[in-house]
Amino acid sequence: MLSEQIQAQINRELKKYPADQKQSAVMAALRFVQDEKGWISNGDMADVADYLGMPKIAVYEVATFYHMYNLKPMGKHTITVCTNLSCTLCGALDTVAYIESKLGIKLGEVTADGKFGLREGECMGACKDAPLLTLNNKKICSRMTQEKIDQILAELDKS
Repeated sequence: MLSEQIQAQINRELKKYPADQKQSAVMAALRFVQDEKGWISNGDMADVADYLGMPKIAVYEVATFYHMYNLKPMGKHTITVCTNLSCTLCGALDTVAYIESKLGIKLGEVTADGKFGLREGECMGACKDAPLLTLNNKKICSRMTQEKIDQILAELDKS
């Protein structure tokens, strides 16, 4: 069941679309769920589908297509490294390997203390600044070096 807060947020979003196009709010609805819960379960997807009057599979397709949705708990701080071609050619795999070694986890895993999760992402639209990563799907960090990664991890570790 979607919380009253999520329902209110979805209702505000629905005002942007014609009444017969409620499914247009699906991406925002998924974001609201994730913002509140930290991730999106199959049950949450079903609740969003029911609320928007759309097939459950359609919501699942959206949630699994975009890398910004966490379909399992991914820790307090989710680090998503772009591994698309441009970033890979500019060192993204080295970035992933360094973060894995620093955190002691692999892609798709969460640290034992639940503080960090590491994900692989598709193009983030800033190829000229490769390699890059996002923090909690909100902040883009570009031209990653080991020094920058160390600084980012230290700052996140304090919060």
